Amino acid sequence: MIVRILSEGQWRIESDARNALNALDDAVEAAVKVGDQDQLAQALRSLHDQVRAVGVVVPDDEITDSDLILPDVDASLDEVRALLSESDEGLIPN
Repeated sequence: MIVRILSEGQWRIESDARNALNALDDAVEAAVKVGDQDQLAQALRSLHDQVRAVGVVVPDDEITDSDLILPDVDASLDEVRALLSESDEGLIPN
């Protein structure tokens, strides 16, 4: 799976890393549900950190489509709410 973090780049993630990412995705959804911008920024930061920790950077000269795109940590509640409304599975599909 190829994950893009907006304004940063892409990481190749193995499928066995999805469970850890889904737990962090749940924290993003919870922050949006309660409408807490600070909690959202922290949840996105944690999700990004995990992607960087378990993923392998896709070189800039390798052109590949992203399977999913994560918003920047500065994304607003409304922006993330709109992204979440596009799927029943959060930002990270099961």
